[in-house]
Amino acid sequence: MLDRIRIVLIGTSHPGNIGAVARAMHNMGLADLALVAPRCEPLTSESISRASGADHIVHAARRVETLEEAVADCTLAVGASARSRTLPWPMITPRVLGERLPQELSAPEARVALVFGREDSGLSNAELQRCHAHVHIPTNPDFSSLNLAAAVQVLAYECRLAWLAADGGAGEQEEETHQPLASHAELENYFSHLERTLIAIGFHDPAMPRQLMARLRRFTLRARPERMELNILRGILSATEKCAPGKSDES
Repeated sequence: MLDRIRIVLIGTSHPGNIGAVARAMHNMGLADLALVAPRCEPLTSESISRASGADHIVHAARRVETLEEAVADCTLAVGASARSRTLPWPMITPRVLGERLPQELSAPEARVALVFGREDSGLSNAELQRCHAHVHIPTNPDFSSLNLAAAVQVLAYECRLAWLAADGGAGEQEEETHQPLASHAELENYFSHLERTLIAIGFHDPAMPRQLMARLRRFTLRARPERMELNILRGILSATEKCAPGKSDES
């Protein structure tokens, strides 16, 4: 289970934090690290020193330019957020996240991404809207700011607790047949298709969005659609496009 949990760091500006995150991950048995558009050179003497023996995770970290690339194969993306947002989103605690992991990772192809933002500004609203849920660490409200590695350590610890609990109860849970969940990349293709269709039929005006696509994202991500279900929805969109004025032949 732990080998299918990915830590994603966006726009990290201090190499020492990358090394400290690698150490926190290795402490808890995690090894999959993705760096999205880092604002520093990840491999430095400081990052290796702060890794304290977990430098192999720093060396193996995958560097990409966008969040979409980092989580394209993931079936669940959870964004770490300490700020309240104008549009409420499903919010969970680290403990609840850990409790959900065994079920989320029950299918062999399932992947979970835990997404962390920049040290100075966290995750943007656009990035948070690409996550199925947000996790909030209930810190002291008078001093709520956590170091990046400390935040990763808290979530990684809950992941390990969940893995230990699931391993101890192996064979006691009834097996269920699950259809594969839609991946992040498949969901993003669906949202692009949905927006294009809504514009074509005159339901959505990009000049006056009224948070329509954000609300539809929230609704869809909360539903956790299976791949087959998403294919059905895209089939409906394609049929709708054919009936719309100025129909699009794109799929």
